[in-house]
Amino acid sequence: MSVFCFILVSVILGPFLIRATFAIVDSIRPLESISDGRTLVSSDGTFQFGFFSPSTSKNRYLGIWYKNIPVQTVVWVANRCSPINDSSGTLTINDKGNLVLLSKNKSVVWSTSSLKQAQKPFVQLLDSGNLVLRDEKDANSENYLWQSFDYPSNTLLAGMKLGWDLRRNLTRRLSAWRSFNDPCDGDFTSGIEYDARLHTYPEPAIREGLVKFYRNGAWNGKTFSGAPEVRPNPIFDFRFVYNDDEIYYTYTLKNKSLVSMIVVNRTTRVRQNLVWIETERTWRPFTTIPRDQCDRYGLCGANGNCVMSETPVCQCLKGFKPKSLEKWNSMDWSDGCVRNSPLSCNDKEKDGFMKFSGLKLPDAEHTRVNKSMNLEECRAKCFSNCSCMAYANSDIRGKGSGCVIWIGDLLDIRQFLTTEQDLYVRMLASEIEKAREDRNVKRTVIVISVVVGVVCWMILVGLYICKRRQLHERKEKKRKCESQEEDLDLPSFDLPTISNATNSFSEKNKLGEGGFGPVYKGIMEGGQEIAVKRLSKCSGQGVNEFKNEVKLIAKLQHRNLVKLLGYCIDGEEKLLVYEYMPNKSLDSFIFDEKQSKLLEWPKRFQILCGIARGILYLHHDSRLRIIHRDLKASNVLLDKEMNPKISDFGLARSFGGDQIEGSTNRVVGTYGYMAPEYAFDGQFSIKSDVFSFGILMLEIISGKKSRGFYYEKPGLTLIGHAWKLMKEGKAAEMIDMCLRDSYNNMEEVLRCIHIGLLCVQQSPDDRPNMSTVILMLSGERVLSQPKPPAYFTETDIKESDHSSSSQFISSSTCDMDISLLEPR
Repeated sequence: MSVFCFILVSVILGPFLIRATFAIVDSIRPLESISDGRTLVSSDGTFQFGFFSPSTSKNRYLGIWYKNIPVQTVVWVANRCSPINDSSGTLTINDKGNLVLLSKNKSVVWSTSSLKQAQKPFVQLLDSGNLVLRDEKDANSENYLWQSFDYPSNTLLAGMKLGWDLRRNLTRRLSAWRSFNDPCDGDFTSGIEYDARLHTYPEPAIREGLVKFYRNGAWNGKTFSGAPEVRPNPIFDFRFVYNDDEIYYTYTLKNKSLVSMIVVNRTTRVRQNLVWIETERTWRPFTTIPRDQCDRYGLCGANGNCVMSETPVCQCLKGFKPKSLEKWNSMDWSDGCVRNSPLSCNDKEKDGFMKFSGLKLPDAEHTRVNKSMNLEECRAKCFSNCSCMAYANSDIRGKGSGCVIWIGDLLDIRQFLTTEQDLYVRMLASEIEKAREDRNVKRTVIVISVVVGVVCWMILVGLYICKRRQLHERKEKKRKCESQEEDLDLPSFDLPTISNATNSFSEKNKLGEGGFGPVYKGIMEGGQEIAVKRLSKCSGQGVNEFKNEVKLIAKLQHRNLVKLLGYCIDGEEKLLVYEYMPNKSLDSFIFDEKQSKLLEWPKRFQILCGIARGILYLHHDSRLRIIHRDLKASNVLLDKEMNPKISDFGLARSFGGDQIEGSTNRVVGTYGYMAPEYAFDGQFSIKSDVFSFGILMLEIISGKKSRGFYYEKPGLTLIGHAWKLMKEGKAAEMIDMCLRDSYNNMEEVLRCIHIGLLCVQQSPDDRPNMSTVILMLSGERVLSQPKPPAYFTETDIKESDHSSSSQFISSSTCDMDISLLEPR
């Protein structure tokens, strides 16, 4: 069959078909401007097939992408590692009925390998995104000569199979692009792990090179034991097939109008199930793995159990102890755990099995499966093999069926309270008896606790009766106070309780003092640590303003916002009770020479992402749209795990509906973080918070304060310094010296500097919103070039200070232009 450059692409029953020969010659870039007939479009218009260039690359590839999504989203690439350097590529069907991609000199760049000779072959792009080669006589069947779904790239679409076709010896797995510009197979892969020779327990896993990075846990008939979140949902149905012919995972969409895909990303080192949100014009993650520290493969070593609710997260299984106690106590868990006492092989009087519930089953690499056995037969099979360390049902549906046994050490276990899987681990009978005694002791303790509780309750009732008059008086006083305003939906503490907790507001308990008043550390009677903000009389806040602030903060519930536990109003005393943050504020780390060394780049990047998620919640996801107006390093508190929590909502403003901006003639906040439109004209919006976040990003990266930076670099602010370095191609000089050895991904750090400069652009319209910032941080959004920033020089800062002080009213007599110190 001869090769033609172009043939007429006809529309027959909807799909675009390529008959006999088909050529795609790309002479115009980008793809959107290619004329009709040079690309292939699915009948429903969802997918498009043709030549494209990824990101900023000039190389040309043949692939499939979503036609109507403005963000270029490529789902399959033919010549992944064999790009064409010009626009001369030609696709044709050769005389053997295979698709062949030819370069300018007619050399073969890529081709299919159909084993069956077709008489009249043609190509069709299905509505599912599957590119198929078929014979005209089988045009209405699924008897394809070749299909792209058998050779996935980095994306799993609805209807695709991820796994093994044992009849054809075909393995379907995802492999991430090497970079944004290079779709060649990277070392970050996702597939189904299975050894057909040994009949191991199949399970999905992600590898980085040859090393396991994450695994889902084996399929137990209902879900994956390590992914309990994969359960029935309103978006998609999933299916895992495990038989003698095939082992694969697939999913289908319940709503055919939805656009969804599963993607592996080498840059962010995650696998995500993404859903396209048309109203927001963005991809939103439905699930992301790995999810947390315990998802890291083999974190706790052999026979270790990762429990996210424990500190530290790694615990040895019952009957086991750390192999190296010194390493274990220094949080090096790589050696794992060993048995307290060695097993006695084949002695039923000395050995037995202990049941563990709610676990992600161990790594299935060294397993054996027999789907016809019951649990008792499985136990006997494991007991007869001295190397067998555990057994379980392979299918937990109904009463359970099938048998899987583990040979050797148990790896990569974690605790899940929601999973239904039981694992039976081989133990000495003495260890099992000890565990039984421990359970009996716990039952006894519970019974005693109940009895003691009843007695204490009776004593408390007696005390209540004796002090009824006092309590009645306090209740009346509290009722009068509460009748002034509506219910605040928060606990109200009385003043004696707070006074006792803070040792009568002792100076030793004082954490600091800001514009609204001092902050004290307190300990409640139950041992709970709290932080108490005591509003000073000169704060300018009356009872109504105070209650409005409490009602505002009470409605905010997010892991990256500081939690308000309650309040107290007693006469002129107005107190706010917060959760206590043991690591104080972010500025105590990044601006301190010694402390900054403890905050390496991965943790700083995690803090940046946490702050961004908190601001996104305030702007878009909370019941009221909140503009913080005073974002800065000292208002970001760190919990014991160094997770960031935004605090200080004394200056925040809330809006309803679609309102995203406002104005004021009282400019309050902290200079060095205020957006120019706010400092000069009193105009604030969600974009003024974005500006403050951009300043905070540059401070976290550089370790330098925005306010006063020009004393180190005469004439330039921190923003100006960052802009100048970026324009000169020296952005790396911006990075804090103490971080130079803590990051492995320079691209990630430079990307954050770039994002910071996008956030501090002069015009609010040029700045991204927080949802876009989060996409940029995750590497899912191409970065535009920033325009010149605000406050480029010291002169800009002075003009801002002068303008604000001359045009607007001071916020309070307590120097509210420097905001209050939040509880630590």
